[in-house]
Parts: sequence; C-alpha cells; structure tokens
Amino acid sequence: MSGNIEIRTIVGNRNINTVTDTPVTDPASSSKGLEGSNAFVCQRSKLVRYTSSCTGSSSEDDDVSPREKVQKNSAGISDFCVRNINQHAFGRREIEIAEQEMPGIMALRKRAADDKPLKNAKIVGCTHINAQTAVLIETLAALGASLRWTACNIYSTQNEVAAALAEAGYPVFAWRGETEEDFWWCIDKCVNAENWQPNMILDDGGDATHLMLKKYPAMFKLIKGIVEESVTGVHRLYQLSKGGKLTVPAMNVNDSVTKTKYDNLYSCRESIIDSLKRSTDVMFGGKQVVICGYGEVGKGCSQALKGFGCVVYVTEIDPICALQASMDGHRVVKLNEVVRNVDIVITATGNKNVVSREHMDKMKNGCIVCNMGHSNTEIDVNSLRTPDLTWEKVRSQVDHVIWPDGKRIILLAEGRLVNLSCSSLPSFVVSITSATQALALIELFNAPVGRYKSDVYLLPKKMDEYVASLHLPTFDAHLTELTDEQAKYMGLNKAGPFKPNYYRY
Repeated sequence: MSGNIEIRTIVGNRNINTVTDTPVTDPASSSKGLEGSNAFVCQRSKLVRYTSSCTGSSSEDDDVSPREKVQKNSAGISDFCVRNINQHAFGRREIEIAEQEMPGIMALRKRAADDKPLKNAKIVGCTHINAQTAVLIETLAALGASLRWTACNIYSTQNEVAAALAEAGYPVFAWRGETEEDFWWCIDKCVNAENWQPNMILDDGGDATHLMLKKYPAMFKLIKGIVEESVTGVHRLYQLSKGGKLTVPAMNVNDSVTKTKYDNLYSCRESIIDSLKRSTDVMFGGKQVVICGYGEVGKGCSQALKGFGCVVYVTEIDPICALQASMDGHRVVKLNEVVRNVDIVITATGNKNVVSREHMDKMKNGCIVCNMGHSNTEIDVNSLRTPDLTWEKVRSQVDHVIWPDGKRIILLAEGRLVNLSCSSLPSFVVSITSATQALALIELFNAPVGRYKSDVYLLPKKMDEYVASLHLPTFDAHLTELTDEQAKYMGLNKAGPFKPNYYRY
C-alpha cells in the first residue's frame, strides 16, 4: 500500500474525512496494563468510528481528550464532560426511538410523575450510557431526583446520547474509548461535586460504590441506599457485608426475576448474535462454540447459537448448571479439551482468567474470543500485551492478535462486554430492567428508618410482578384472575404475590 488513503463517511448532511497511512497507537485501547508496555497497535488506515450510534461514535477532533475541551450546552452550563456536545440532536433522536420500545419505564414515569417519589433524592449513577439508559435517567428526573451520571464501561458509551443528556442539563461524564485514568476521573467528578451531596447510588459493577467507600468514606456513610444490577457488583456487596464494611442497605437487582430472566437470558439470546455479526460477519452454521458458564447469560447465548446451527460446548463449575446444559443437548467439557478445535470462545462467568494465555496459545487460526460477562477480567488480555505478539486493529472493537508463526485470533472489545461494546441491547428488555431499578431506588429512598439494615436485600416479589404487569399491554396479554374460592384454596392474595420467594421461574 502506498500513498495516503482517504476514507469518507457521510453522517447526516456532514462529511467527515480522515487521511492516514501511518501505524498509530490506538488511543481507545489505553487501559490498565497497557501503559508502559511495548504493546503496539498497527492501523494501516485509521477508520472513522462514527459509523453508527451502536458500533462507535466520534467527532472531527477525535484525538483530543474531552477533558482538555471547554464545552457548554445551549443554556451555558459546563458541568459535564462528553466527546462532543454538538452531537446532541442526533442523540436526542436515539432517545426518542428508544422511548417507543420501552413501554414499562414510560408507564412508570407517567403514573408516578405527580407524586414525585424521588423528590430530594440525589443519585450517583454508574451504568452503561446509551439511549435506553437515557430513558431511565430522564424518568428518575421526572420522579423528582437530582442526578449525576458516568459510565461503567469504557467502550459502551454512545457519545451522541451522552451529548443529548448534557444538552438537557444533566451532569454526564463519559465518552467512548476512555482510558483507565479517565474512567476513574469521571466517576470521581460525579461523586465529588460542589454543593451536591449524593444520598443514593445506582451502580452496575460496583465501581462507584468502591470509589466512594475508599476515597470518601464519610460521604459513603450518608448514603441511604445502593442499587446494584450486575453479578460482579453484587458479589462485591456481599463481600463488603460479610466483612462488616457495608454501612448502608443495598438492593440486589441482579437476582430479581425481572433482571435475571429478561436482561440476562432473553437479551443476551438476541444481542450475542448481533454483536458477533456486526463485528466479524461470521456465519454460524456448523461452527464449534464453547461457552464458559451456563448461568442465565450462558443459557441465552447457547440457545441463540444452537438455533443458528452451531455445535455448542459448555464449561461449568456448578454440577446443577452442568446437568442443565447436558439436558439441553450440550456437551459439558473442560476448556483444554476443546480449545484447539473451536471457532468461537465466549465467557459468561463473572470470574477472572477463565481464558488464559495458555488457552489462547492453543487456539486455532481465526478463533473468535469475546466476553459476555460484566467484568473485563474473564479473558486474560494483559497476557497478550507482550513483544512477541502483534496487535492489528481491523475495525472498531475488533483486534487481530498475531503470533510469531502467523496464527491470529480475533479479540472483540479487548475482552470487555461484547454486546454493549459491539452492538446494542433490545430496548424492550432494558425497559424491564430500568423499571426494576427505578422501583428499587424508590423503595430504598422512601423506606422508614429501620426497615432495611446495612445488608444486601432482594427486591420484594410484589415489585417484580408489578414490573412485569407494566409490560404486558404491549403484547395484548390478559391475565386470568383468581376467584375467591381459588385464592383461598391456594392460600394467596388475589392481587399477589403469586409465588413464594424460593420459587425458581
């Protein structure tokens, strides 16, 4: 290849041009473990990332850190840090589209707007920032809350949506492709604000909770409640509780039925296909896939891939989940037994170093490796940042890691959450999770003193049922009502809850 390459991308009515034919270090791949190493990313042509809101976004001055810019919204407010505030109109359209597919959270906004159940709530939010999250943020504001928001993942932020939220006056600190330092800086800017004292945390992964507890312990003690929605974050909360370090009540939304079944199972069943297709254009028929972990996320992924004709293997530590996988028609194996032959490796455990350098050394040429668990520790990516391996960026969130003999594996999103980094989630499913989160915040914020101690709680089942009922009208679904005689026979209240807490849906 000689000379310069011009790549022209049309976005709306604008032309965005970039010209380069020089290997560069990718600014978006700067994260913990990379700084100071010899890792090098080769880009023969630096593609414009503004291809779509889901797969990436950028601006003309993409290489300038948002922290170095002085930006103000139309009202003259500068209490935010996003990639480019001028993208707000595009982001607003994304939010409006999401609202159409989020009937439950919109119904909750309408029903509770007059009561303002979150009046005087000051919420620090640390979640994925996309169009669906924006609908939740604006719902919480409509219910009376004051908010400051940041991202829980350096690659999942939709820059246009962050700009739209900033334009609407919300203090948002997030952009796609943050460095590790940027990530913690953004959380700190949300937590430690002048003339603003947070009293609630909505977390996804536990990072805001972790920072506040470590850096601002006095502030942490004034928190009325924490709502956490990820396996990783819930695990952290239980560890804090066990060690006597959790001084505030917390709600484990991840294990509520409306989160586990819908977000983890049904959403992952659709988004794993979307993210793999968008990033690799792979054909699934006949491919051999190993899924590490057969919880709800693993079950959703396996259902989708099996439906497309893949041969699915499963690794598990839990005999109950392993038996489920076996009876669903999957072979339960150890990773070492199949790693030389499989075409795709997907992690969904929430653990660390599930896929090690030793495993990746054995993989065949062209094997796709990605993570569907919240934590970015499942694939030992740092072990690949060595002088003997070459990194080649082929498109946004897609790297070829090349061994000295020419073998290469395809690593997606540098081991971070692939569906939110390489595609998007179905808005309807996020509506279910968002409504669950909102109700958990309302419950903790309004609970009388003494109802909840400094421990981790599950959302009351009655609230799970309420969230489900908010979404049934979309399907024109009509519930059967118990007669008085039937309710007495079953020992139930006619209005619910209809299942005991130990019931497994």
